[in-house]
Amino acid sequence: MKIVCIGRNYLEHAKELGNEVPTTPLIFIKPDSAVLRNNNDFYHPAFSNDIHYEVELIIKINKVGKNIQAKFANKYYDEIALGIDFTARDIQSECKAKGLPWERAKAFDHSAVTSKFLSKKDYDLNQLNFSLTKNGEKVQDGNTSLMIFNVDQIIENISQFLTLKKGDLIFTGTPEGVGKIEIGDQLEGFIEDKKMFSFNIK
Repeated sequence: MKIVCIGRNYLEHAKELGNEVPTTPLIFIKPDSAVLRNNNDFYHPAFSNDIHYEVELIIKINKVGKNIQAKFANKYYDEIALGIDFTARDIQSECKAKGLPWERAKAFDHSAVTSKFLSKKDYDLNQLNFSLTKNGEKVQDGNTSLMIFNVDQIIENISQFLTLKKGDLIFTGTPEGVGKIEIGDQLEGFIEDKKMFSFNIK
């Protein structure tokens, strides 16, 4: 199982970080050791002083696919979830400044939080609301209609370069409002009004 992530897929998020808006999906990978499930606590790593939350819609691939056209992409996933792409922003900034890859900032252990999965049949993925609260206060509020690249376009693009396999997860990008976590914080994520995860920073 691999985790494929899309960066800068919401215009306002790209702006808040001062990044260029991509003309094609920005792809990066997390290993399976990055997954954090079952509302388990996230233990703040000692190597960073600036870990940011980034809430994202997740798509689970249900069969092998390569060079998938967008018009057929909906046949390659049945389930959705909500997750967090934790990012060591200080390390990422250092890597970017030196023109280096981002793996140390993005792919570390437990940096990919995943909720339980839901059937996509119950939701309109082109108009889906999702949000994140920190200590009871809403900090991110997104709608998939604001994606630069929608889910099917993302699958089409990824599958040109990587064979997608059953069980692979796609993190589809985060809206604006990302911010720093502190030990003692509680993070809760929602799809529409349904609570998807709730866990603590230790």
